Amino acid sequence: MSTAPSTPGRDAATLRATCRSTVQRAAAELTGLSRDLHAEPELAFAEHRSVARIAELIRRHGFDLRLPVAGLDTAFVAERGTGDLVVGICAEYDALPEVGHACGHNVIAAAAAGAAIALAAVADDLGLTVRLIGTPAEETGGGKVLMLERGVFDDVAFAMMVHPGPEEVCRPGSLAITDLEVRYTGRAAHAASAPDLGVNAADAITVAQVAIGLLRQHLEPKQMVHGIVTAGGAAPNIVPEATAAVFNLRAAESHSLRRLENRIRACFEAGATATGCAHEVNQISPAYAELDTDEWLSEAYRTAITELGRSPLDRTSERDRIIGSTDMGNLTQVLPAIHPMIAVDCGAAVNHQAEFAAACASPSADRAVLDGAVAMAWTALSAAADPDQRVRLLTAVNARSSAPSNEFFASGGVA
Repeated sequence: MSTAPSTPGRDAATLRATCRSTVQRAAAELTGLSRDLHAEPELAFAEHRSVARIAELIRRHGFDLRLPVAGLDTAFVAERGTGDLVVGICAEYDALPEVGHACGHNVIAAAAAGAAIALAAVADDLGLTVRLIGTPAEETGGGKVLMLERGVFDDVAFAMMVHPGPEEVCRPGSLAITDLEVRYTGRAAHAASAPDLGVNAADAITVAQVAIGLLRQHLEPKQMVHGIVTAGGAAPNIVPEATAAVFNLRAAESHSLRRLENRIRACFEAGATATGCAHEVNQISPAYAELDTDEWLSEAYRTAITELGRSPLDRTSERDRIIGSTDMGNLTQVLPAIHPMIAVDCGAAVNHQAEFAAACASPSADRAVLDGAVAMAWTALSAAADPDQRVRLLTAVNARSSAPSNEFFASGGVA
């Protein structure tokens, strides 16, 4: 098993200083990238301008770039170094409809690029291969899930990213999620002269929503359902023939999510049965698993971000911090990975609000880009330089690559 290389005169303190100074020299480029992505938000699987900007920056810093990868037009892999320990730094860059970068993926992408550039400067000292992995469609679409299934992470020993939020949380939790669309088909008729001839698809959605509302009393802890009607009819004087709604289903863990999905599908069926409509249910995105972040890497990140002058929540307080859902959860089910939250000054705003989007193009967000980059670089450096951790990480990735089958995917992507 390989051990971390050692270079005379390049001790850990020197390598850390090199990472930090590298980020400082690239600060204008990195914060400029964050502001550029913020100014032109793009939705899932359509992040072409965003990827082009990231690619331009990372090529300037000597990275070899593959674009596209995994059959996804806006997924990429950029790489430097030839070490046996592969660190994957995940960049997200998709935005939300109407509110743009209200989840701060511009900050995520720029911090990831910064961490990759910093680690490239010390990759030979640490026996690292530094891989910046561009992962599209986190808000919907599950870019990381698809890339994981298609082999992009097969030789990655550990992965990381930082996500902006209202609080500093080193080891947050998340909920497993699946997105379901239900479509009802009835029969149109004149709503006044021949309503008896109509089969009302809007009523079917109403029945389903009532059934879901009544079900909420009996949901398991941390199970959630929320949705919107995406098609409700054409005009009030026409009995609606075709309607649709989209629902997010969430649960504390993936087994609970499957139980919830069975119950919600029964509510959808109730709408069809009560009204005589036909119905179909489609899964929009791959299911996202809950976060199961690596404890050692999380604590290494905690040390790094604290040294940079930030004050993360203590371990007891952060246990209750649920950040929603993320496809990074699927990575953490398969390989050591972290998904810490880095604080941005945003007043009372929270993610997915216009006010938070504004905060993600601010001096505080710029600082989060640079601090996040350094903290991730220092975390990777700590893991690569620690002989025990290096052995643990390499042993795990070798075992994963030689396994006859992946239990996570064999179970349909729900661990």
